[in-house]
Amino acid sequence: MVRGLAVAGSAVAVVVVAAWLAVVEVFWLPLRVAGVLVPISVVAAVVGNLLLVRLALRLTGSRLVAALPALTWGGVVLAAMGRRPEGDLILSGSGALGVVGLAFLLLGVTAAAVAVGGALGSPPRRTAVSAGPPRKPAPHPAGSGSGGAR
Repeated sequence: MVRGLAVAGSAVAVVVVAAWLAVVEVFWLPLRVAGVLVPISVVAAVVGNLLLVRLALRLTGSRLVAALPALTWGGVVLAAMGRRPEGDLILSGSGALGVVGLAFLLLGVTAAAVAVGGALGSPPRRTAVSAGPPRKPAPHPAGSGSGGAR
């Protein structure tokens, strides 16, 4: 019961952080400093996707929950690509902004795929919640291990 609540709480936390980070990244896309386009969203997307997937896996030990931040990020970014009823389009652009937008999408999705692939390919982990008391190591067997006395 406690483990289930801990996993659910951690899952909700990483999904909320992933959604918030994706919204911030999308709105940072047209960021300019002194008239120069600063692609901080691209870096934030790569680092955020890599770290949030690993954090989810570390907190919960569940490979399914580890994929949730990447799926949430993708959902928010896809929603930002659609035109709103007022005609606003958040994720768009041509020229330099279009290049930054494409880099944001390509590198963000690639980082998410690499992180989720690493999480799915890793062996199941015991988390702090499920670990319990430490186990004693198994004793080493005596003899050669061949099964016969010599």
